[in-house]
Amino acid sequence: MGCRAEQPRFWGVIWRPLLVYLLCQASRGAGHAAMTKEEKSQLRVQVQEMFDHAYGNYMQHAYPADELMPLTCRGRIRGQEPSRGDVDDALGKFSLTLIDTLDTLVVLNRTQEFEDAVRKVINDVNLDNDIVVSVFETNIRVLGGLLGGHSVAILLKEKGERMLWYNDELLHMAKELGYKLLPAFNTTSGLPYPRVNLKFGVGRPEARTGTETDTCTACAGTLILEFAALSRFTGIAIFEEHARKALDFIWEKRQRSSNLVGVTINIHTGDWVRKDSGVGAGIDSYYEYLLKAYVLLGDDNFLERFNTHYDAIMRYISQPPLLLDVHIHKPMLTARTWMDSLLAFFPGLQVLKGDIRPAIETHEMLYQVIKKHNFLPEAFTTDFRVHWAQHPLRPEFAESTYFLYKATGDPYYLEVGKTIIENLNKYARVPCGFAAVKDVRTGSHEDRMDSFFLAEMFKYLYLLFSEREDLIFDIEDYIFTTEAHLLPLWLSTANHTLAKKNKTTHYTELDDSNFDWSCPNTQILFRNDPLYAQSIREPLKNVVDKNCPRTTSRLDEISGSGNRPPLRARDFMASNPEHLDILKKMGVSLIHLKDGRVQLVQHANQAASSIDAEDGLRFMQEMIELSSQQQKEQQLPPRAVQIVSHPFYGRVVLTAGPAQFGMDLSKNIAGCRGFVAKSEPYSGCSEITNSDVIKGKIALMQRGQCMFAEKARNVQKSGAIGGIVIDDNEGSSSDTAPLFQMAGDGKNTDDITIPMLFLFSKEGNIILDAIREYQEVEVLLSDKAKDTDLEGESGEQRTSENDSQKQISKEQLIPQEELVNTQDSVGDSSPVSQTDAPHSLDRDHSRNPTEGDLSPEIKQPHSEDGQNSVENPQTPSETAEESNNERWDSKVQPIESILADWKEDIEAFEMMEKDEL
Repeated sequence: MGCRAEQPRFWGVIWRPLLVYLLCQASRGAGHAAMTKEEKSQLRVQVQEMFDHAYGNYMQHAYPADELMPLTCRGRIRGQEPSRGDVDDALGKFSLTLIDTLDTLVVLNRTQEFEDAVRKVINDVNLDNDIVVSVFETNIRVLGGLLGGHSVAILLKEKGERMLWYNDELLHMAKELGYKLLPAFNTTSGLPYPRVNLKFGVGRPEARTGTETDTCTACAGTLILEFAALSRFTGIAIFEEHARKALDFIWEKRQRSSNLVGVTINIHTGDWVRKDSGVGAGIDSYYEYLLKAYVLLGDDNFLERFNTHYDAIMRYISQPPLLLDVHIHKPMLTARTWMDSLLAFFPGLQVLKGDIRPAIETHEMLYQVIKKHNFLPEAFTTDFRVHWAQHPLRPEFAESTYFLYKATGDPYYLEVGKTIIENLNKYARVPCGFAAVKDVRTGSHEDRMDSFFLAEMFKYLYLLFSEREDLIFDIEDYIFTTEAHLLPLWLSTANHTLAKKNKTTHYTELDDSNFDWSCPNTQILFRNDPLYAQSIREPLKNVVDKNCPRTTSRLDEISGSGNRPPLRARDFMASNPEHLDILKKMGVSLIHLKDGRVQLVQHANQAASSIDAEDGLRFMQEMIELSSQQQKEQQLPPRAVQIVSHPFYGRVVLTAGPAQFGMDLSKNIAGCRGFVAKSEPYSGCSEITNSDVIKGKIALMQRGQCMFAEKARNVQKSGAIGGIVIDDNEGSSSDTAPLFQMAGDGKNTDDITIPMLFLFSKEGNIILDAIREYQEVEVLLSDKAKDTDLEGESGEQRTSENDSQKQISKEQLIPQEELVNTQDSVGDSSPVSQTDAPHSLDRDHSRNPTEGDLSPEIKQPHSEDGQNSVENPQTPSETAEESNNERWDSKVQPIESILADWKEDIEAFEMMEKDEL
């Protein structure tokens, strides 16, 4: 079906739904048995029940707060909870989750609830709050939510069954919010400030914003759908004009030789602040909105830009099944050796583009990672190890699964969707909703349920298992925003005079013949091979478990013909003269410091060639990654305390710090299960006086007054089968403080055989509160949460969840920091922070992950076991046993890590780039 630019605009409305949903169904994949209508219906009903559980608990326990905290059964109100940094910029005291969920209610046939929700939004929500919010998040979640709600409200009103009273109130609120966002665009470039004060705008002292210089590409480039829809609905052109101007500026600032964009851009000068480029955090929805803007608005310029970028992505970033970040000026040079979870949307976008093969390949790789870890970690390495362990219930993988099923008709993707449902119910469902996973390795929970979980996850899952007749309206008449809000395709002809051609950009340098302007007909694509999708997946079926792809750059491949491959950081030996010669060729110097330490420093202008300089920069970055990974691997991973008794039934998981002594839970599959009891004395520092109470149980003790090992010996002597030490610092939480390993007392600890774990005050109080409420509390100590048999729960009927959820008062947030060591003494030493602490990825991209502290210095071998040790910054010790901590620090640090002053290297490399340009 042709999609040439010269076709009449009204005709575009006919084919655009085909582009968006690719509903030319293929022959059903013969490799997997087709799911019956009854099975699909059961899964559809299950999705509705899960949604009701999440939405009902938000309305009962959190509304009118922005989000539900599902572990403590209360609302998250900004300013009343510990700050989570940029993540909280989505919260504006405007009942975020309710607005974000509006059109999902209609998709899931909850029309009565939708009507009630719209009334609440109209009557209760205030948009004039003195609060600084993210322009990006507010646009996609709140403005998009209001517009999506308005779109389905007028649909229901036209049907004459519901919303007959509705008089465009949501649209009026959307217009009010649009005007509140406009001050952010008061820049010479047209790129918006990343944040705006809903009441005072930007720039004014009381606004507390307007001084920022940088924003992410996706933050500035993900506005056109909502802003254009607002203009088309209202007839007010200014919104669409501002969004177009921002997109025009980003396009003009693309790197011309590679046609890639960076992650972060200066909103005043247009200089690229971060020059790495990928399809994940910080950039992703910019690409998405270029293609969808063409679909919704019919402007060929958007398609031309998307095609140009897509060609560059497939040329440089796509290394099927991987998608690896590169440098925009040196696109053959891989920028990092890990991928973030937000790129999971990209297979879905490739389906819309019509490029099915790489979509299937990447999706299959992601699915294997999920099968290995139950969820997609926030970031994972190219050999599929966990890089950042969090999973905030992101919907991008479900989104791509839905689009791939629509494109291929392969029942395999229905099974994938079923797996998503099962994992959510097994590992994320809690009595008060669904809790984000703080660490996929342990199964620990975080007191967090983001609004996008309701806005997107259930919408895509419900649609995946739905036929046309199961929906109360035709989904093909709408396009999904990045937050899965529904905008009607008829907007392309509404107020059409507003759709002005872009006059700021010329495309004479682009060759129109390079682009495919037609929509792929998947019926023809699959007609001769009904096993097409399966044949693409088959070679990748063991890629995660059995393969460890080398993290090589394209330059490695180019130079591989007869030439020795570049030196890899993992192979480097400082005692090898040949390696030192290679370093010199790459412009890398070895510097011996007076105190015996060694530094590596690269000066790109001293390299033998520009290729060698690139190899040197890559080598330095690999050293950073290698050091970080070694440091993490040498520390004991976090452990899990799982409450398995009524009414928790294993659904509440607390992250615990491990001990360097006692039973190694990683080697004990069954873990240690038992009822808990407080020791007397509670400190556990002298002979236990209530041995009859703690015998055969897991003893609870308070931190302080003696060494951890002494506590363990005392309760073990009294017959305890395990021990949990609870922090005595009231209010401490793994959400705000790094966990640490409990060290021994300098003596032989082989006599300690029971498992010992550490909980901060907040997590420990969850168990103590449960004891007060239920008396008998049983827990499981293990290396990770177990897939608990919930027979006890099922025996009491699922409805009992709603009663028991009221009784859970507190829950745990798994720390973002890795475990570090300390000792428990009379004064209790402070935990030592780690230099490479993981960072979370903000929803859909508004903030991009950073690398942490990348410049610790390396000491030459001098420790007792002959290992190199890295100095980590330490907080002042409060005990006389600081030397013991230092000895332990030296033993757990990386073994052959060599890092350099990387900032100086990059500055030199950038100077070289400018000279070449």
